[in-house]
Amino acid sequence: MQILMKKLLSNFLYSISAIVLLQANASGQDIHFSQMFETPLLRNPALAGIFSGDIRVQSVYRSQYNSVANAYQTTSANMEYKMPIGKTDDFLTIGGQVLYDKAGTVAMTATHVLPTLNYHKSLSADRNMYLSMGAMGGWVQRRVDRSKMTTNSQFDGNNYNSSLGTGETFPKAAYSFFDGSVGMSFNAEIGYEPENNIYVGLAYHHFNKARGINFYTDSKLELTPKWVGSAGVRMSTSDYNYFTIEADYTSQGAYSEILGGVLFSRKLESADEPKYIIHGGAYLRFQDAIIPVAKMEMKPLSIALSYDINFSSLREASNGRGGFEISIAYQKYLDRDNNIKNAIRCPRF
Repeated sequence: MQILMKKLLSNFLYSISAIVLLQANASGQDIHFSQMFETPLLRNPALAGIFSGDIRVQSVYRSQYNSVANAYQTTSANMEYKMPIGKTDDFLTIGGQVLYDKAGTVAMTATHVLPTLNYHKSLSADRNMYLSMGAMGGWVQRRVDRSKMTTNSQFDGNNYNSSLGTGETFPKAAYSFFDGSVGMSFNAEIGYEPENNIYVGLAYHHFNKARGINFYTDSKLELTPKWVGSAGVRMSTSDYNYFTIEADYTSQGAYSEILGGVLFSRKLESADEPKYIIHGGAYLRFQDAIIPVAKMEMKPLSIALSYDINFSSLREASNGRGGFEISIAYQKYLDRDNNIKNAIRCPRF
């Protein structure tokens, strides 16, 4: 088994290296964050609950393209609660994802409320090895502020006249729809070292292809499904140091995106149960931005900062400014008889 896991790890690292050399066409159409490690449900509902602890709450705020008036402002919040199933090594994670996005002069907003359920099936009685199957679905609304809208029809010669009509005929300023995602993932210890882990996952978002996603009456338009492939590995280099490599490949219609990177981590004070851990590294969104990342854990809280340094064709319009992100997370074991800390086997990363 150890030989097999070493081979899997070798192939995974080779694949990550190959991805770095590939070229992506463009960014995906959906909301996305550079701090992928703080938005697991947004990547794949089957990544819910794959952490060391009973409960995790994470929130990320992103401000993008601040050189432009009314820049993109995006906020994410997710919660996961993990519990054992009977006396087996199986687990169930319940949670949810909430997203809020606002952009542009007309204050176009998008609000997502998406409950999540993920079942973790143990594949080994000797070590942590799990196959997880998750689903996420709920309500999405998009809205614009008509009072802030201006069009060519409101210009009288060279002057703007607010008393003139916009010339737009869309009958509603908001619409809503149901959105659903499914996914599966595999995570396991590398060898028999609980601190060393690997995961791979595949998610299919917008599987219901929601219709009527527009402010007009044409109901033929539908939400384009999205595939997300994810992978990560965490390896210790000493009792106090370890590194984490993660990558996502996203494909949605004609658009694709590759985001990957590495974080190096240092435990402080104690190697077995450190209260403080510092992380530093960088991620890369191919053909778009390089993203330095710094993170500090002060258990059970952590805070992370990142900044997209844009080098794509948009760098002139954005003056090289990309996206600033700040995140905060709360993760811990609960004081209960069946907490995950006392479990012999549990999904983790």
